[in-house]
Amino acid sequence: MPDAPVVVSRALRGAPPDRLPEAVDGAVRASLGASGTEVFVADYQISGLWPVRDPQVSEGCRQVAQRCFSSQQPVVDGEDGGRCRVFVPVSVWGERLGVLLVEFPSVAPADTVAVVGEVAGELAVALRAADRETDRYQRARRRQRLSMAAEMQWDLLPGRSVQQEAFLLAGQLEPAYTVGGDHFDWAVESDRLTVTVLNGTGSGLPAAMVTAVTVNAMRNARRSGGGLVEQAELASDTLFYQHRGHRHVATLLMEVDTVSGRVRAVDAGSPHVLRLRGGVVTRIALEQQLPLGMFAETRYDLQEFDLVAGDRLFVVSDGVYAATPVGREEYGRRAMARAMRSTRLQPATEAVGTVMRELHAHHADADLRDDAVVVCLDWHGPSGPAGGGER
Repeated sequence: MPDAPVVVSRALRGAPPDRLPEAVDGAVRASLGASGTEVFVADYQISGLWPVRDPQVSEGCRQVAQRCFSSQQPVVDGEDGGRCRVFVPVSVWGERLGVLLVEFPSVAPADTVAVVGEVAGELAVALRAADRETDRYQRARRRQRLSMAAEMQWDLLPGRSVQQEAFLLAGQLEPAYTVGGDHFDWAVESDRLTVTVLNGTGSGLPAAMVTAVTVNAMRNARRSGGGLVEQAELASDTLFYQHRGHRHVATLLMEVDTVSGRVRAVDAGSPHVLRLRGGVVTRIALEQQLPLGMFAETRYDLQEFDLVAGDRLFVVSDGVYAATPVGREEYGRRAMARAMRSTRLQPATEAVGTVMRELHAHHADADLRDDAVVVCLDWHGPSGPAGGGER
């Protein structure tokens, strides 16, 4: 039997960016004797998985794929007639992209699940690279048309999750299809994780444009070797000299030392940091400084705090913390802490969705009145476990 991962890798390298699912299908049929495949991708709200090749895939098949995606574990599903379906996550560096389904005409050999998992890993890397070269996978992800502002925001994101031995980090934007100014960014390098969460002002395209300038200014400073203070000050000056204080962005910048768990932070405005430790949610008290872009040549100070293994940090924008539906109290007053506590057995990638779903429920499922961003960091410690656990 040919080495399936090697065969698939060669097929993917030789395929056009928009034909990766077909390349995998042909290679898996030839090397594993499969009778068919399908690639599912997660939508923008991470509320469902959608087939790339065959839109007529059954609801039951999509539900099994969703179970595989949520658990990030393979699922083997037998059918009448002896057929066997193997579902495996399509993920790379902690970024959950979707699920690969491989169907066999009979019960598959014992080592098949592991081999299909390796195939899915090859596909994940290829999909991540191809996403900039074709619209096919983005079209499959969207359930409705994105606003222009949302199109900019999603293209600006680094991803929706990232994982290393020391941590798992995830984020989510809402309303997914019309988000304007709220945003998050991160970068991993050596023993440092940099995370920024932006609470944009205004709405629609003007807000998205201000956020784009802010994110790229911070990236410019960071990629030139600048620390958090330089990142904040360059972004602030760039915004001020463009908008003369009429546009500004409340931003939290954090840098985590992934060896020690020491966190350095610049709190330039309103995003809130909350820690879940031992089942208790507490707010991390940081001194709020001026939002980026409010005044010329604003200077910023660093603050520090420590993480211990098992800590979970949530960073939320005002659209989450201060959300106040008509006739109800602020979400951040009591309901948000309850939602955060309820995530203690979930990994960060699931926890952000739980907090967002509870936010929607707090609004009685009406449309959110403001942009909302939730970022969740699970700190395992340098040699901690790789998944969620009781907190």
